[in-house]
Amino acid sequence: MENFKLIIVEDVPLELKGTEGIVRHDIPEAEVIGTANNETSYWKLIKQQQPDLVLLDLGLGGSTTIGVEICRHTKETYPQVKVLIFTGEILNEKLWVDVLDAGADGIILKSGEMLTRADVRAVMEGKQLVFNEPILKKIVERFKSAVSSQLARQEALVNYEIDEYDERFLRHLALGYTKEQITNLRGMPFGVKSLEKRQNELVHKLFPNGESVNATRLVVRALELRILDIDNLMPDME
Repeated sequence: MENFKLIIVEDVPLELKGTEGIVRHDIPEAEVIGTANNETSYWKLIKQQQPDLVLLDLGLGGSTTIGVEICRHTKETYPQVKVLIFTGEILNEKLWVDVLDAGADGIILKSGEMLTRADVRAVMEGKQLVFNEPILKKIVERFKSAVSSQLARQEALVNYEIDEYDERFLRHLALGYTKEQITNLRGMPFGVKSLEKRQNELVHKLFPNGESVNATRLVVRALELRILDIDNLMPDME
């Protein structure tokens, strides 16, 4: 890793001292050209001398949104500058998403292994989305959950013999469409009576005990069985 210039943004003196210690002892290639404890001092500093990397804490002055906006404006104004988040916001997953949307090159949580030379080298060498173990563990858990959900849905479609039109019919019922509205969807070659027949067939498939249920209960059952993905209930083009 080549030598590079670094700005540290941190508003807690003790944590700033600790971060500077990590950099000094573990990342000798880094030249700390300045530190900032608020937004104003940061912009003044970066205008004086442009760094290669900004090590950015998110919780500045008790506000997490300031860090997100610093990241966003830095990437917009200085796109070549790397921004690595180094934050104690270890439970605020919404904040992680916000800062990634703002263009952050990675997120290192202040727990577990914390900041390492390998993390910094990965960012400086152009790797995108660098994370340390605490956030990686959560990402992997969400990935496994998403894959398991997709597999369960695929199995349900096969086990209950749900075809494309069944899925579209159920999805639009879930979105509040009437049967008349569904017949007007592009590529839906059925009239109202045909949809009523299809609904009865779906009831027999999903309620094998012969229960008499309405459209709402049918949709709820489809959601329970993962035939419908509640996170992707989008209407088709009409």
